[in-house]
Amino acid sequence: MPMTSATGKKNILIVDDSAFEQRMLAELLSDEPYRFSVAYNGYQGYQLALATRPDLILLDVRMPEMDGYTACRLLKANPQTEAIPVIFLSGADAVNERVMGLQVGGVDYISKPFTPAELAARIHVHLGLMRRTDLTAPAPVPENDKAPQHPDLVFVNAVRQLILDNLGSLPKLSEIARSVGTYREKLTLMFREQTGMTVFAFIREARIARAMKLLRQTEIDVQDIALLIGFHNAGNFATAFRERMGVTPTAYRQRLLEQRNGAAPH
Repeated sequence: MPMTSATGKKNILIVDDSAFEQRMLAELLSDEPYRFSVAYNGYQGYQLALATRPDLILLDVRMPEMDGYTACRLLKANPQTEAIPVIFLSGADAVNERVMGLQVGGVDYISKPFTPAELAARIHVHLGLMRRTDLTAPAPVPENDKAPQHPDLVFVNAVRQLILDNLGSLPKLSEIARSVGTYREKLTLMFREQTGMTVFAFIREARIARAMKLLRQTEIDVQDIALLIGFHNAGNFATAFRERMGVTPTAYRQRLLEQRNGAAPH
């Protein structure tokens, strides 16, 4: 659970590479019942969040060493920090930037410049949502009873989620590694050690699993399914699916249909 002082003040972690921005945020919120801690880049912010369990994080996007998106991926991949609400604060207001912030796990995205009243209101809303969630959720496992997750597994879990979210248009492995703050060779080693498989094997299994779900639950054409999960054409998809499942996607769907209708499969 987040660490809140005996006075009841909520702890807000500010992650921004600008000391001026840090002071400005603290001053803007000085009338609110909050305590503040600060970090100067994404990785420092991630480590500080692990150590202090803030109630909410204000996270800049553009920072050296590790940007805000990368930090958020790690925060959401670690069970000890995944529940902490993250609000992105950024001067970049392009639609794709805002969408990315929400995709990686942010609860909100506020463009600079903003008014103190708006920022305070949004923080209040998200802290209120967390309180209601705490009241309705099952009793949490005490922090002392939770085994800390292996640091490498946090990176691997972040990569797995990124892959699952982008099966249709995966970037190169080197770009995937950079998106979680590491490099290709290190990620390859971590992934094999933590999962027993290569990144590419995981991608292949994830694509087949997603294809099975789409074939089972939708009526989307096989060719469209191929594109949705990252195959350039239906022929390559059919070959990969048959190698893994023993039947073509069309035959797999037909067999499911026959089973639903009570007919004996051929």
